[in-house]
Amino acid sequence: MICRTGDDGFDKPHEECGVFGIYDPSVNVTPEVYYGLFALQHRGQESAGMTLVDGDGMKSYRAMGLVTEVFRTLPDCPGAHIGIGHVRYSTTGSSIPCNIQPLQADCAEGPLALAHNGNLVNMGRIRAALLEEGADFQTTMDSEVIVKLIARSHAGTAEEKICDTMSRIRGAYALVICTGHSVIGVRDPFGYRPLVIGRTSRGGWVLASETCALDAVGAQRVRDVQPGEIVTVDAEGIHSIFCREAGGHRRAMCVFEYIYFARPDSIMNGQSIYQARLNMGRELWKETGYEADAVMSVPDSGNVAALGYSHASGIPYIEGLMKNKYMGRTFIQPDQNMRERAVRMKLNPVSENVMGKRIVLIDDSIVRGTTSGIIIRLLKEAGAAEINLCISSPPVCYPCFFGIDTAERKQLIAAKYSCSEICRMIGADRLHYLSKDGLARSIQAISRRDLCFACFDGKYPEAVPAFSEE
Repeated sequence: MICRTGDDGFDKPHEECGVFGIYDPSVNVTPEVYYGLFALQHRGQESAGMTLVDGDGMKSYRAMGLVTEVFRTLPDCPGAHIGIGHVRYSTTGSSIPCNIQPLQADCAEGPLALAHNGNLVNMGRIRAALLEEGADFQTTMDSEVIVKLIARSHAGTAEEKICDTMSRIRGAYALVICTGHSVIGVRDPFGYRPLVIGRTSRGGWVLASETCALDAVGAQRVRDVQPGEIVTVDAEGIHSIFCREAGGHRRAMCVFEYIYFARPDSIMNGQSIYQARLNMGRELWKETGYEADAVMSVPDSGNVAALGYSHASGIPYIEGLMKNKYMGRTFIQPDQNMRERAVRMKLNPVSENVMGKRIVLIDDSIVRGTTSGIIIRLLKEAGAAEINLCISSPPVCYPCFFGIDTAERKQLIAAKYSCSEICRMIGADRLHYLSKDGLARSIQAISRRDLCFACFDGKYPEAVPAFSEE
């Protein structure tokens, strides 16, 4: 698993994927799938696709690029009453056209299409077994393993085939599946990845990674799909079963959804993302009590936590960095000079706001530490007197195997250096990471025991592939 320098050159854990599904016989759902995917664009920018079901069968439309690039014109599918969609950031498999989702397959009962957010930890073993059985793979993704298992299952109903598949796969998966007559949502027994149910004013049903996608199509949040649950929507309404694999499992919802991945306007597992991040800023103030002239963020992911710090401390919040939102998806070569140029293209200091000031700078994470030093240098060149960097997460010391594209452990700066050493390396005057207890207190609607903290403490909820300690 390799940590990439992203489109903007920033050193961040990258988004996983976003999934969306809708069943609504009263309307052509094609625009609804488009709007849902557009709302989830922050979760993946490499490719986009949708599968639609109308009176003539099932059709898929997929390409590399952003949603607006892939669907410059909407597919001509006027009778579509079922649709699923996917936006992708690849965590397994290459970023190539054959890996674009949804994936479509033919089953004995008819065609099936699947969109997957997450990452399987036993993909290699299952793929090898399927190859021995004569399976022909068209992609390099773990998602195709899931499709193949469902299609080859000898169980009866679609739900039973999915249950059979869940008994064999391990790891993170939030799935949206469509058949010729239904939309199905599936969440792994640990609940690593989010999936929410919504209802439209017309009586249709929606499944999505985040509630912001429900808002985009005018749907109201009903509830979250529960870990281990299979939810089916068809002509008879909505019904669900729990796979036997869900029994006895702890929950392990990804804590980085609350820190960084999810949009602030989403509600996830009953927790307002905005409120959680506001709480993180307040907890940072409790833990540091830094005296300063101004609080500012590294936009945009640090914005809400910076507001929380400002509210709790009474220190004024300022905009000290302006983000160029029109930079586009320029792919930067990962050498230091080009990385610095990328950061300078993306962020520019507001000299009048930072000149001569002691600043508390809020960011959400430090992964490899390759850009934090550049940002601090930009601010000091603009005249900042002091930079106290506060991170709204604990140190990232271990790789993720459940759908986040973090680095190998040897590339994680906090796995090799102490906080004081990192502070010197990036040129900050002070550096503070939010404690694990402070983070847990910030996410008020969910018990700490139901969150996955593995990237901070190495305590993985289930067995993972071996990784290098070097």
